[in-house]
Amino acid sequence: MKITPKFIKRYFLFGLLFAAFAVNAQQEAQYTQYMYNTLTVNPAYTGTVGHFQGVLQHRSQWVGLDGAPTTQAFTLHSPVFNERMGLGLSVVNDRLGPSQEFFANANFAYIIPVGYDANLSFGLKAGVRLMDIDWSKGIYYQQNDPLLNTNINNKTTPTIGAGVYYYTEKFYAGLSVPSFIRSDYYDDVQESTVSDRLHYYVMGGYVFDLSENLKFKPAVLGKVVSGAPVTVDVSANFLLYEKLTLGASYRWDDSVSALVGFQITNSIFAGYSYDYTVTDFNKYNDGSHEVILRFDVLPKNKRVKSPRFF
Repeated sequence: MKITPKFIKRYFLFGLLFAAFAVNAQQEAQYTQYMYNTLTVNPAYTGTVGHFQGVLQHRSQWVGLDGAPTTQAFTLHSPVFNERMGLGLSVVNDRLGPSQEFFANANFAYIIPVGYDANLSFGLKAGVRLMDIDWSKGIYYQQNDPLLNTNINNKTTPTIGAGVYYYTEKFYAGLSVPSFIRSDYYDDVQESTVSDRLHYYVMGGYVFDLSENLKFKPAVLGKVVSGAPVTVDVSANFLLYEKLTLGASYRWDDSVSALVGFQITNSIFAGYSYDYTVTDFNKYNDGSHEVILRFDVLPKNKRVKSPRFF
């Protein structure tokens, strides 16, 4: 069987849709503007933009609720060796109730041309995960329970993850596993640490040229883990006059979001999103806010035809 870009696109999208709707999942940190910081999701994205890029991202989830999740992410990556390889760094700080988790990973990708204007990237990441839990900041069911009075300080676990990422100038699709090493994490429902399970991320998107000054990009991200509801994000963004991005997204059975972004210069992009919870949980929070700032360091002889969507 001959593997062509058309074959990859067709069967990867089929697998994407099957995985998104057939499996249940427990979720790690989630992002509404994932399309602008793909390195936090898939190590195979490393170096695929063709130049040095840095991203800062902050998310405040369920504002107004005590102990609600807050997440900060920082990524750097660049192509090396004639853009056939990519090197990068990703750092994530995630806080939920009495727990705080810190992730630091080195990322590597090997990029293979598979057709005209089409590439297939294979990525690996490795690093550490630190977890702290201060039970005094949580809710006790039994205050004298010794298991709830023994804090966890800098519990260190190695992380090893992998991914694959297929992309052209108009289309992308990816599959990744953030870490193959299972470890404990804080469960805010059980108010305890429980054993983690493998997480799978599937993604895809396309850019349509509607006119000279208007582009449209639908995208989907599925986060899958056995044992909990699947999370599927479907988004639609429009780029106007190469500067202003407006869009909306829907997180399956959870929230609707509004997104806005502005290409300040050829090198600087800023974005914001607001999530409104569509379940009964909206009675207890004021929604979620997310901001992102992206820096692209472009070679002097390189001109960006259009701000990148991915």
